[in-house]
Amino acid sequence: MGRIVVALMLREMATTYGKSAGGYIWAVLEPVLGIALLSLIFSLSVHRPGLGTNFPLFYATGFLPFVMYNDLSGKVASSIRFSRPFMAYPSVTFLDALAARAILNALTHCAIITLVMTGIYMIFELPVDVRIGAVVESLIMVTALGLGIGTLNCYLITAFPIWERAWSILTRPLFLISGLFFTYDMLPAAGQAILWYNPLIHCVGMMRHGFYPTYEAEYVSMGYVLGLSLVLAFFGLLLLFRKYRDLMEG
Repeated sequence: MGRIVVALMLREMATTYGKSAGGYIWAVLEPVLGIALLSLIFSLSVHRPGLGTNFPLFYATGFLPFVMYNDLSGKVASSIRFSRPFMAYPSVTFLDALAARAILNALTHCAIITLVMTGIYMIFELPVDVRIGAVVESLIMVTALGLGIGTLNCYLITAFPIWERAWSILTRPLFLISGLFFTYDMLPAAGQAILWYNPLIHCVGMMRHGFYPTYEAEYVSMGYVLGLSLVLAFFGLLLLFRKYRDLMEG
């Protein structure tokens, strides 16, 4: 299984990011440009970000986990469609396809986050006071959530192609309600009671807890995010194991 997963990862690296470094350069530049645009827009309308005084750092700690989740869940969801030609071989299963896309994209985004955050600290000469443990916990939460939702959507999108479009429409508000532009503590009590159930706001809160030494983020529940991710992954895998042959024939 290890050799198959590595082979699928190498194939995706060649097809998604190209055979040169250019593809990976763009993978880094895309979030950098997004953070720069957000920082410029909000710096013109507000005097200070939600935490600290540095706009790029504040928006990077929200934008990067969100992009990682969004890309990871989308890539995992399309695993069967992406690797279908290779599944004609008995030794290649949907588990290999899921694992290959999850591992490659998780590692890619972890590297991107490391590069972008290091660049922000160097360019703006910010004092380095980072809780590495909290940052790692946030990355674990994002990866688990992306894998759980992606696994369930892998079945739904393959079985019902219209679900991909419907899911895209249903989740568009996540960009606005996942704490990218604000902190959970800035919300009124009624808003906190509702948005607490958005797992992404926990992932973003934990990331900011890691980069802001005075931000405690007591509302964050790693158990809630991991538990939800596990339940979604379980039902996704259950459906795939039961319906895998029908999906491939269809």
